[in-house]
Amino acid sequence: MKDIATFNKTLSLAGIFQVAALIKQLAKTGRCPEPYCTASIESLFKIDAQDVPDVYGGRDNVILGLQELVKLFTNNKTPKDSDIARYVFSLLHLERKLSRNPEMQATIQAGIKRAQIQAQHFSSTHENVIANLAGIYTDTLSTYRFRIFIAGEPIYLNQNSVLYKIRSLLLAGIRSALLWRQVGGKRWQLLLSRNSMITMSNQCIQERSLENVQP
Repeated sequence: MKDIATFNKTLSLAGIFQVAALIKQLAKTGRCPEPYCTASIESLFKIDAQDVPDVYGGRDNVILGLQELVKLFTNNKTPKDSDIARYVFSLLHLERKLSRNPEMQATIQAGIKRAQIQAQHFSSTHENVIANLAGIYTDTLSTYRFRIFIAGEPIYLNQNSVLYKIRSLLLAGIRSALLWRQVGGKRWQLLLSRNSMITMSNQCIQERSLENVQP
């Protein structure tokens, strides 16, 4: 039986790791796994989710994030991914700044509601919706002095389609960072509760693997 508190914190943190991994792939290759990207983007529209898994459309939709969490938190000699670590901690920092700015929160919420209506007519990852979400990020969170520097290839970062998707994912990362805080996530837990989150992540990954081989 799962420890629900640890499960919720692990899954919401995995949502941030997933966004970080997707952004890295987009910035360096111009591509990323669409099912995980869609789940992260759609988390922005899950305002009244039943529980944490429902925010992402199910636990399995953040497997990529769980895998990246395990890689970064496991103490071994394997080199750590500095880009993903930087994106994760930057998103947590940016969400804390946002939490102290009710006016900006209201602006973002209103923008997401408009994008949600738009997504109902097109799709959650339609280019118009992605451009709209990217514009929300540009007009709000990117106005802070603190900026998240995206490392990648200019050939991709100069493409609007890639840039808009990255900004939309950054917004989704903020949504997961908010969720992490709402379920009791604290920065000190990133150090002191690593083992429990690694264990929970591996359990979720293993359960998913077993389900996939069931006859």
